[in-house]
Amino acid sequence: MSKAYWVSAYRSVKDPAALSKYAELATKAITAAGGRFVARGVAAQVRENGIKDRTVIIEFDSLEAAVATYEGNDYRKALDALGDTADRDFRIVEGV
Repeated sequence: MSKAYWVSAYRSVKDPAALSKYAELATKAITAAGGRFVARGVAAQVRENGIKDRTVIIEFDSLEAAVATYEGNDYRKALDALGDTADRDFRIVEGV
């Protein structure tokens, strides 16, 4: 079974306080589901139209676990706290 990754790149954040609340709730939901933060922060370098802003990569043991966490009630609370205060590119990618 392949691992899976959440990859999110933030284009903009309108409300840093909302992002902070989201991060608190999301971290609890993610770690409770077995997710592990692989990278979190502003990109060290960007290439080929990359965005030099906050990027987060989280590893899960399986695609099923990654999807279940995203669709779960605990993560939903985090998304509700974030609301529309951040514009981000969010993907779930299966490992090789």
